Amino acid sequence: MKKRGLSHLQVIALGFFLIIACGTALLCLPVATRQGRSAGFVTALFTATSASCVTGLSLVDTATFWSGFGQVVLLILIQLGGLGFMTVATFFHRILIRKTGLRERAVMAESINTTRMSGFSSLIRKIVWGTALFEGLGAFLLAFHFVPRYGALKGIFYSVFHAVSAFCNAGFDLFGVVSPRSSLTSVKGNLLVNVTVMALIVLGGIGFLVWDDMTDCRFRWRRFSLHTKLVLSVSAVLTFGGALLLFLFELKNPSFSALSAKEKVLTSLFGSVTARTAGFNSVDTATLTPASKFLTVILMFIGGSPGSTAGGLKTTTLAVLLIHTFSGMRGREESHAFGRRIKASALHKAVVIFFLNLSLATVGTLVLCAADGFSITDSLFESVSAIGTVGMSTGITEQYHLISKIIIILLMYCGRVGSVSFAAALLEKRVKPSITYPTEDVTVG
Repeated sequence: MKKRGLSHLQVIALGFFLIIACGTALLCLPVATRQGRSAGFVTALFTATSASCVTGLSLVDTATFWSGFGQVVLLILIQLGGLGFMTVATFFHRILIRKTGLRERAVMAESINTTRMSGFSSLIRKIVWGTALFEGLGAFLLAFHFVPRYGALKGIFYSVFHAVSAFCNAGFDLFGVVSPRSSLTSVKGNLLVNVTVMALIVLGGIGFLVWDDMTDCRFRWRRFSLHTKLVLSVSAVLTFGGALLLFLFELKNPSFSALSAKEKVLTSLFGSVTARTAGFNSVDTATLTPASKFLTVILMFIGGSPGSTAGGLKTTTLAVLLIHTFSGMRGREESHAFGRRIKASALHKAVVIFFLNLSLATVGTLVLCAADGFSITDSLFESVSAIGTVGMSTGITEQYHLISKIIIILLMYCGRVGSVSFAAALLEKRVKPSITYPTEDVTVG
């Protein structure tokens, strides 16, 4: 009997596991901390998982706890996790060997959520060089803020670190040098930093497939694929709609009222953008009103777009569910959008993704409530932040006990690999069932 190798999904899951394992080993080294002693296995594992899964949750302050070596390790993990190890591996494989086999193409396609098997050389080049271009431009703009404050060498490193972290939707920052765990609160009124970071988050979150389609169609809306139109439409509604709601929900918040008009607009827009899996924050999340916290949870749960650096339910998943719901309310058997019919298989996958993510978030919330006695609001916020690979926190991350740390690690891993991909990687069977069962109606609703 022929021995079966790993499936495509299992290769992806194993690849992220190996990246996390290597990162954990490096972060365990005494040289990785400013104190010159090991951070400990659990702290190193938690941080490596958060960086590789581009989440941003951390048990310690990145700027004050990790040394320069540790911060460089985090930067590499964020870049690998954001691009996807298969993208990086295939790029260098292509450079060295100049030929990509069918299996490599299939794994690459699975890693960026596409069924396309042609034109991979062009797509890989666009992903890698596009990433370098956006991150380089972002670092250049951020240097105008960091270099005057921290000098050339440190300022350039800070600029690169935050550009990569923002584009990869990671949420790790080095603003702890101003105040531990302050994120971008010290620059909430800085137009250059806020706009640059938001632009990088959005560019990283719309997905590599959208880049490819937009450039191929020369940025003409009518020629865009249905996927691209749904991503751009839903992203715009969530970004600006979320910003408007956050602005309205925070009007009676004393800390929000103390801000200038420019800061109110910037923090509202930034809060909407970053909640879509980036993890930065320009205001103290713990001080948000209950309505704003719940809205942030919803945005975190939805997340970015397929084949991007972002996590979450994904914009297209939400679009398919909503379109099918409205079609059902009108008594239509088929779902349409932008003059195109949506396949039934897309709805099936969307339903599976929705309930798997909802189940993981629910279990995580229950465990955090039971294990550490956190409130349901804080527990739900942290769980959705982990499964959506967001990284935003209400400030309870440092208070986790061991079981809560393990649960959050698993949620971050599942969120980055993809809840469906992770389940399929463990349970995948190569042989399709030969029995077809009879159909019978079930009463629902």
